[in-house]
Amino acid sequence: MAENLKKRIQFNFEAVYSISHEPNFEESEVWILFHGYGQLTEFFIRKFLPFDSEQRIFLAPEGTNYSYLKDFHGRVGANWMTSHDRELAIENNHRYLDKLVEGFLEAYKNSPKVNVLGFSQGAATATRWASRWTGEIDQLILWAGGFAHDLNIEESRKRFENTTMTIVLGDQDEFLTPERLKKQEDFIKSFGKVPEILNFSGGHFIDSEVLRGLFK
Repeated sequence: MAENLKKRIQFNFEAVYSISHEPNFEESEVWILFHGYGQLTEFFIRKFLPFDSEQRIFLAPEGTNYSYLKDFHGRVGANWMTSHDRELAIENNHRYLDKLVEGFLEAYKNSPKVNVLGFSQGAATATRWASRWTGEIDQLILWAGGFAHDLNIEESRKRFENTTMTIVLGDQDEFLTPERLKKQEDFIKSFGKVPEILNFSGGHFIDSEVLRGLFK
Protein backbone atom coordinates (compact mmCIF):
# COMPACT_ATOMS: atom_id res chain seq x y z
CA MET A 1 0.00 0.00 0.00
CA ALA A 2 1.36 3.44 -0.93
CA GLU A 3 2.15 5.78 1.95
CA ASN A 4 1.98 9.54 2.21
CA LEU A 5 5.08 10.48 4.19
CA LYS A 6 5.42 14.11 5.19
CA LYS A 7 9.03 15.11 5.82
CA ARG A 8 11.06 18.29 6.34
CA ILE A 9 14.13 19.85 4.76
CA GLN A 10 16.28 22.80 5.81
CA PHE A 11 17.70 25.23 3.26
CA ASN A 12 19.07 28.76 3.06
CA PHE A 13 16.31 31.37 3.06
CA GLU A 14 16.34 35.14 2.64
CA ALA A 15 14.04 37.24 4.81
CA VAL A 16 13.26 40.96 4.93
CA TYR A 17 13.79 43.49 7.70
CA SER A 18 13.79 47.28 7.96
CA ILE A 19 16.01 49.62 9.98
CA SER A 20 15.49 53.27 10.88
CA HIS A 21 18.97 54.33 9.74
CA GLU A 22 22.29 52.85 8.70
CA PRO A 23 23.80 51.85 12.04
CA ASN A 24 26.85 53.65 13.37
CA PHE A 25 27.24 50.81 15.91
CA GLU A 26 27.59 53.36 18.65
CA GLU A 27 23.87 53.48 19.44
CA SER A 28 23.12 52.97 23.13
CA GLU A 29 19.76 51.31 22.52
CA VAL A 30 18.33 48.98 19.90
CA TRP A 31 14.58 48.53 19.58
CA ILE A 32 13.32 45.35 17.92
CA LEU A 33 9.85 45.93 16.50
CA PHE A 34 7.42 43.07 15.81
CA HIS A 35 4.64 44.08 13.43
CA GLY A 36 1.06 42.87 13.53
CA TYR A 37 -0.89 40.55 11.23
CA GLY A 38 -1.02 41.64 7.59
CA GLN A 39 1.58 44.40 7.93
CA LEU A 40 4.90 45.04 6.18
CA THR A 41 7.92 46.46 7.99
CA GLU A 42 8.59 49.24 5.48
CA PHE A 43 5.27 50.80 6.50
CA PHE A 44 5.19 49.67 10.14
CA ILE A 45 8.54 51.24 10.97
CA ARG A 46 7.43 54.67 9.69
CA LYS A 47 5.53 55.27 12.94
CA PHE A 48 8.83 55.06 14.81
CA LEU A 49 11.04 57.16 12.52
CA PRO A 50 10.34 60.47 14.33
CA PHE A 51 12.01 58.94 17.40
CA ASP A 52 15.11 57.67 15.61
CA SER A 53 18.41 59.22 16.70
CA GLU A 54 22.16 58.68 16.75
CA GLN A 55 21.70 56.87 20.06
CA ARG A 56 18.57 54.91 19.16
CA ILE A 57 17.95 52.59 16.24
CA PHE A 58 14.84 50.60 15.32
CA LEU A 59 15.14 47.14 13.79
CA ALA A 60 11.96 45.60 12.39
CA PRO A 61 12.02 41.98 11.21
CA GLU A 62 9.25 40.95 8.82
CA GLY A 63 7.20 37.80 9.17
CA THR A 64 7.99 35.31 6.43
CA ASN A 65 4.42 34.28 5.63
CA TYR A 66 2.67 36.41 3.01
CA SER A 67 -0.86 36.63 1.65
CA TYR A 68 -3.14 39.03 -0.18
CA LEU A 69 -5.11 41.14 2.26
CA LYS A 70 -8.26 40.89 0.16
CA ASP A 71 -9.27 38.38 -2.49
CA PHE A 72 -6.43 37.24 -4.77
CA HIS A 73 -4.77 40.47 -5.79
CA GLY A 74 -3.82 43.92 -4.53
CA ARG A 75 -2.08 44.69 -1.25
CA VAL A 76 0.02 42.00 0.39
CA GLY A 77 0.72 41.63 4.10
CA ALA A 78 3.00 39.47 6.22
CA ASN A 79 2.20 37.41 9.28
CA TRP A 80 4.22 35.42 11.78
CA MET A 81 2.28 32.18 11.61
CA THR A 82 -1.04 30.48 11.09
CA SER A 83 -2.47 27.37 12.71
CA HIS A 84 -0.99 25.23 9.90
CA ASP A 85 2.33 23.66 10.97
CA ARG A 86 2.36 26.09 13.84
CA GLU A 87 5.28 24.56 15.76
CA LEU A 88 7.43 24.52 12.63
CA ALA A 89 6.66 28.20 12.03
CA ILE A 90 7.66 29.02 15.62
CA GLU A 91 11.01 27.26 15.25
CA ASN A 92 11.66 28.94 11.90
CA ASN A 93 10.88 32.32 13.49
CA HIS A 94 13.32 31.62 16.33
CA ARG A 95 16.14 30.69 13.96
CA TYR A 96 15.49 33.71 11.76
CA LEU A 97 15.27 36.18 14.67
CA ASP A 98 18.32 34.77 16.45
CA LYS A 99 20.44 35.10 13.34
CA LEU A 100 19.17 38.61 12.57
CA VAL A 101 19.52 40.06 16.07
CA GLU A 102 22.77 38.36 17.04
CA GLY A 103 24.35 39.19 13.70
CA PHE A 104 23.29 42.81 14.13
CA LEU A 105 24.55 43.12 17.71
CA GLU A 106 27.91 41.47 17.18
CA ALA A 107 29.13 44.57 15.31
CA TYR A 108 28.86 46.66 18.51
CA LYS A 109 32.01 47.16 20.55
CA ASN A 110 29.91 48.30 23.52
CA SER A 111 26.73 46.30 23.85
CA PRO A 112 23.60 48.49 23.57
CA LYS A 113 20.46 48.00 25.59
CA VAL A 114 18.04 45.74 23.74
CA ASN A 115 14.34 46.60 23.91
CA VAL A 116 11.43 44.77 22.33
CA LEU A 117 8.05 46.09 21.17
CA GLY A 118 5.39 43.72 19.87
CA PHE A 119 2.18 44.93 18.26
CA SER A 120 -0.92 42.72 17.98
CA GLN A 121 0.11 39.29 16.60
CA GLY A 122 3.70 40.44 16.90
CA ALA A 123 3.35 40.62 20.69
CA ALA A 124 3.00 36.84 20.98
CA THR A 125 5.93 36.25 18.63
CA ALA A 126 8.00 38.81 20.52
CA THR A 127 7.38 37.11 23.87
CA ARG A 128 8.09 33.63 22.49
CA TRP A 129 11.38 34.75 21.05
CA ALA A 130 12.41 36.98 23.98
CA SER A 131 11.63 34.23 26.50
CA ARG A 132 14.22 31.91 24.95
CA TRP A 133 16.82 34.33 23.55
CA THR A 134 20.06 34.19 25.53
CA GLY A 135 20.61 37.97 25.59
CA GLU A 136 19.18 40.49 28.04
CA ILE A 137 15.95 42.35 27.29
CA ASP A 138 15.88 45.73 29.05
CA GLN A 139 12.30 46.73 28.15
CA LEU A 140 9.36 44.77 26.78
CA ILE A 141 6.35 46.66 25.40
CA LEU A 142 3.25 44.73 24.37
CA TRP A 143 0.86 46.86 22.33
CA ALA A 144 -2.67 45.62 21.56
CA GLY A 145 -1.46 42.11 22.29
CA GLY A 146 -0.01 39.96 25.03
CA PHE A 147 2.16 37.06 26.04
CA ALA A 148 1.95 33.90 23.99
CA HIS A 149 -0.42 31.54 25.80
CA ASP A 150 1.98 28.59 25.55
CA LEU A 151 4.92 30.12 27.45
CA ASN A 152 6.29 28.25 30.46
CA ILE A 153 5.49 30.41 33.48
CA GLU A 154 8.52 29.43 35.59
CA GLU A 155 10.97 29.89 32.74
CA SER A 156 9.38 33.19 31.75
CA ARG A 157 9.49 34.48 35.33
CA LYS A 158 13.25 33.93 35.43
CA ARG A 159 13.78 35.23 31.92
CA PHE A 160 11.97 38.53 32.47
CA GLU A 161 13.06 39.05 36.07
CA ASN A 162 15.05 42.20 35.21
CA THR A 163 12.88 43.35 32.29
CA THR A 164 10.67 46.43 32.56
CA MET A 165 7.23 45.61 31.15
CA THR A 166 4.68 47.97 29.64
CA ILE A 167 1.23 47.14 28.27
CA VAL A 168 -0.41 49.59 25.83
CA LEU A 169 -4.15 49.30 25.20
CA GLY A 170 -6.65 51.27 23.15
CA ASP A 171 -10.01 51.74 24.86
CA GLN A 172 -11.83 51.05 21.58
CA ASP A 173 -9.84 48.01 20.47
CA GLU A 174 -12.39 45.44 19.30
CA PHE A 175 -9.87 42.59 19.54
CA LEU A 176 -9.18 43.05 23.26
CA THR A 177 -12.07 41.28 24.93
CA PRO A 178 -12.48 41.21 28.73
CA GLU A 179 -11.70 37.48 28.66
CA ARG A 180 -8.38 38.02 26.85
CA LEU A 181 -7.42 40.86 29.15
CA LYS A 182 -8.18 38.74 32.24
CA LYS A 183 -5.99 35.89 30.96
CA GLN A 184 -3.12 38.29 30.32
CA GLU A 185 -3.54 39.91 33.72
CA ASP A 186 -3.43 36.52 35.46
CA PHE A 187 -0.42 35.41 33.40
CA ILE A 188 1.59 38.55 34.20
CA LYS A 189 0.68 38.35 37.89
CA SER A 190 2.17 34.85 37.92
CA PHE A 191 5.52 36.48 37.08
CA GLY A 192 5.36 38.44 40.31
CA LYS A 193 5.66 41.67 38.30
CA VAL A 194 3.43 44.71 37.96
CA PRO A 195 3.69 46.15 34.43
CA GLU A 196 2.93 49.75 33.60
CA ILE A 197 -0.43 50.00 31.83
CA LEU A 198 -0.85 52.77 29.26
CA ASN A 199 -4.33 53.41 27.92
CA PHE A 200 -5.23 55.68 25.05
CA SER A 201 -8.40 56.71 23.30
CA GLY A 202 -8.47 54.68 20.12
CA GLY A 203 -8.60 51.28 18.51
CA HIS A 204 -6.22 48.67 17.14
CA PHE A 205 -3.35 50.85 15.96
CA ILE A 206 -0.08 52.49 16.98
CA ASP A 207 -0.85 55.86 18.53
CA SER A 208 1.77 58.56 17.87
CA GLU A 209 1.11 60.44 21.09
CA VAL A 210 1.75 57.32 23.17
CA LEU A 211 4.96 56.71 21.23
CA ARG A 212 6.06 60.26 21.97
CA GLY A 213 5.65 59.53 25.68
CA LEU A 214 7.57 56.27 25.44
CA PHE A 215 10.51 57.73 23.55
CA LYS A 216 10.72 61.20 25.09
